[in-house]
Amino acid sequence: MIVDKQNASHYLWGDNCDSWVLADTEGLSVKQESMPSGTKEKLHFHNHAQQFFFILKGTATFYHREKTEIVNANQGLLIEAKTQHYIANENQEQLDFLVISQPSTNNDRITIE
Repeated sequence: MIVDKQNASHYLWGDNCDSWVLADTEGLSVKQESMPSGTKEKLHFHNHAQQFFFILKGTATFYHREKTEIVNANQGLLIEAKTQHYIANENQEQLDFLVISQPSTNNDRITIE
């Protein structure tokens, strides 16, 4: 089955951020997400899942391993399992990205703050 934002399962998270579930199996999760300007995720980590974030539009600010990294459109960042992290949209434009988790982050998220 071909999947896109029109037929994917959708949910809201954080401060009015969107997520479309493009694939969700025990071993793999692929989501397309959108964050309005000025929003951020809570600091957290995953015991088992590694995550690859690929920026489609905008600029993401990642906080992880006690450092800050700026990731622009058409760039990606791998976050290894057990790494405390969060993503923020500190710019004026909307941030759109893919987050690919292996294995799935279902029941594998520990929020710190």
